[in-house]
Amino acid sequence: MAVLVALAAAGTAAPAAEAVAKVQQMVVFRHGPAVTKRVSAAETSVRVGARRCAVGDGTPLAALARSLPGRLRLSDFGACSSRPRDAAGLFVTGIRDERNRGERGWVYKVGHRAASAGAGDMGGPFGHGRLRTGQRVSWFYCLRATDCQRTLGLRVEPMAGGIVATVRGYDDAGDGVAVEGARVSAAGVTGLTAADGRVQLMLPSGAHGVVARKEGVVRSFKERVEVP
Repeated sequence: MAVLVALAAAGTAAPAAEAVAKVQQMVVFRHGPAVTKRVSAAETSVRVGARRCAVGDGTPLAALARSLPGRLRLSDFGACSSRPRDAAGLFVTGIRDERNRGERGWVYKVGHRAASAGAGDMGGPFGHGRLRTGQRVSWFYCLRATDCQRTLGLRVEPMAGGIVATVRGYDDAGDGVAVEGARVSAAGVTGLTAADGRVQLMLPSGAHGVVARKEGVVRSFKERVEVP
């Protein structure tokens, strides 16, 4: 009987460990500079005053802390501790020298939507699950807490001799509109979008990084495209 039990145990695969999410993150500062990188959202810890507080894996705050964008300032509206689940009340109040002031301050989006939960909340940005590998997280300095400036999204299609780019601006709810007058740049070439949010750029064959910017809104992630 012992042999049968051992064989049965050997034939039962142990459940695979859940992989830690790796996300595409962009931190956009008030006057334009941005730091973008692919970063792990593995569990980590942050300093809050004189304490070290655990931040759970798969949370936007874990990814932000691990990306080392500069000095982080945090306030605790809960009771953070060595237990990751206690980090739900942590709030980012400054990155580098850009600190929250009144209704202005740091916020984050996952995809095109502003999160409805704290960045350290183990329930996830929207309360129904933590980050997944490949998701995009953007941090930016909101100029009015009740109605943040839009964030730009960029879609790029290659064509013979160049690209066609489409730019849309997304509000906190993730609703997008075509953006006129956005500057789309790649390989030293820049064009302005028309009323429908589209622009064509003539580019040499090869791989290019494309980005969209406009004064008063948050720049896009850089998109990669291969021109035939």
